[in-house]
Amino acid sequence: MLFGCGSSSNETSSVAGNADADAVKVIQQWADELRAGDVSAASDRFAIPSLVQNGTPALRLTSRRQIEAFNQSLPCGAKLTEAVTSGKYTIATFELTERPGPGECRGGVGDTAKTAFVIHDGRITEWRRVVDQGPATEPQSTTPVI
Repeated sequence: MLFGCGSSSNETSSVAGNADADAVKVIQQWADELRAGDVSAASDRFAIPSLVQNGTPALRLTSRRQIEAFNQSLPCGAKLTEAVTSGKYTIATFELTERPGPGECRGGVGDTAKTAFVIHDGRITEWRRVVDQGPATEPQSTTPVI
């Protein structure tokens, strides 16, 4: 395979979906840095303040230390596989991986996870875990549910 001038194997064009390329770039850089164990660099992708929500009520992070603690708390690394736009959010789908640092992804390696991001001025201002319900299914019955 040949790459044109300025191309690299880290291009965001390999990420499926219709999301804004600038948002995808920020998300991909964050995921790549965290997966490599560089919590400091990954944390620099966040604005101050930022909102995060990972199975908890939304938390407002107001310092670099809080943002680093949040990123450090994520036990898995992640590889961005898809990014789609939904209103103000970019919904990113990741394949989970191990990563250097405390915590272990354990049985999660290879699973997928989704996160809704808001990117403003090249920084993450919101990071919200999205419950992946899987594909929509047809109802079993046409009888109304009461």
